[in-house]
Amino acid sequence: MTSNTSRSTSSKSTPRGLLLGLKVILPSEEGASKIYAQGYFGKPFGVKKPEPKEYNEVIELSLVEALYLLEEGIIEVYTIDGKKLSVSEMKEEAGKRINDFDSLYRVYKDLRKRGFVVRSGLKFGSDYAVYRVGPGLEHAPYLVHVYDGGYMIDPVEIVRMGRLSHSVKKKFMFAIDRGNRVDYILFKWFKP
Repeated sequence: MTSNTSRSTSSKSTPRGLLLGLKVILPSEEGASKIYAQGYFGKPFGVKKPEPKEYNEVIELSLVEALYLLEEGIIEVYTIDGKKLSVSEMKEEAGKRINDFDSLYRVYKDLRKRGFVVRSGLKFGSDYAVYRVGPGLEHAPYLVHVYDGGYMIDPVEIVRMGRLSHSVKKKFMFAIDRGNRVDYILFKWFKP
């Protein structure tokens, strides 16, 4: 009986997210603030450039972040009709909504496990902006673009990403998802 009580108690304290389109919303302000503080997960509503502090705001997570936190047992995710999603169901839902989700997720997870803070790189034209410490504490030193291991990279893409990353003073790398591992190629630009 004690184990059932502790299980239901821990479930009540686990923040609950709601799957809405391409986001998972954490409506519990207290739980959301703790999750943001644990590793810069998500983005507080109404805060344009979050800084490293506590927020009393609802947090929106990308599907990649939500799956990672679900796998780690940090959050629970529910559909709009109240169905609790398992890790495999969440992965399936995300795969329906985002092209190449599996590769994006494997790279995200690999970078997180290596201790990096990983945020969307959309405003930089890449998949991820990667921080050593965190947003608000430094500018992201890396831009990462994810490719499936069988993809043939067009040289124009390399030039395009190099020019872009150079203009925003960031290092550019490809993350190649091989299924069982992720390989990284870091580009350094020089003048001959």
